[in-house]
Amino acid sequence: MSESTVSGPERGALRRVAVLGAGSWGTAFAKVLADAGTEVRLWARRSHVAEEIERHRVNTEYLPRTPLPGRLRATADAAEALHGADAVVLAVPSQTLRENLTGWQPLLPEGATLVSLAKGVELSTLKRMSQVIAEVADVPAARVAVVSGPNLAKEIADEQPTATVVACPDHERAVALQRACSTGYFRPYTNTDIVGVEVAGACKNVIALACGVASGLGYGSNTMSTLITRGIAETTRLGTALGAEPMTFAGLAGMGDLVATCVSPLSRNRTFGERLGHGDSVAEAQRAAHGQVAEGVKSCRSLCELAAANGVEMPIAEVVHRVCHEGLEPVPAAAELLGRDRKPE
Repeated sequence: MSESTVSGPERGALRRVAVLGAGSWGTAFAKVLADAGTEVRLWARRSHVAEEIERHRVNTEYLPRTPLPGRLRATADAAEALHGADAVVLAVPSQTLRENLTGWQPLLPEGATLVSLAKGVELSTLKRMSQVIAEVADVPAARVAVVSGPNLAKEIADEQPTATVVACPDHERAVALQRACSTGYFRPYTNTDIVGVEVAGACKNVIALACGVASGLGYGSNTMSTLITRGIAETTRLGTALGAEPMTFAGLAGMGDLVATCVSPLSRNRTFGERLGHGDSVAEAQRAAHGQVAEGVKSCRSLCELAAANGVEMPIAEVVHRVCHEGLEPVPAAAELLGRDRKPE
């Protein structure tokens, strides 16, 4: 089905949205939608989380000090959440997206826009999240959108001003989603370059790990600036090799998200990397993070494979991969990056 043949309510206003995943970002984005006047059904995997939100208007496990609006309803029943939804927001980790979506696929409302909040590249297939969604849901690529930007969940839940990118090959769908999540504190911009937005979102987690490691080693602002700048350079190389627009990486989904993730203590990838820089193993850092592994630890492997398959050099990602998966110590890792052949910028 081509973009020009899409018609009917699926191209109109998004009156009801299902958000599948009640972690910090899923809950925060559900709040944004509700604050924008959209009716929201938030699905939680664990019934006690849904019950707490319904009864007490709070998700204490992820956003304990954030009161949730009455327009946001919660359920542990995926069918209930999805019934009548004009859009479905997928707020689960990238490496579990395929499995979760396979179970939800028979319940997806016909014509609904499918929206990814996940940032990563699938390990087994090297596919971006929008590609996984289109494949599993058996829908045209024009029905899949992505939300990405400098979007630290806690700050958004606190209603601190930020902006984001709503990317979709179908511009009208992007505009509909933009309207559904526009608030006084959350400003979405549209973009049709879904490849660039997704590549930027996946790569920034890996660069943030590198910044965290550098911070753990005691390095300062010069090192951080170097990693961020060279990180956006290798991200842009990979993105353009995959067909992205280079300017996307200078915008909110590129440099904007990268800076926020690399410098904020709220960034799981940054803080995970700091523990590695202090000498923790990946397993020790995971235990300190209450059993959660930073997304970049997984994504660095698939990104390096994707880069190799496309003849793209990504030295920071490669070193992060070796630190996380091959036992390379942080100090020699830094020396290896600095010791690379000199060349023009």
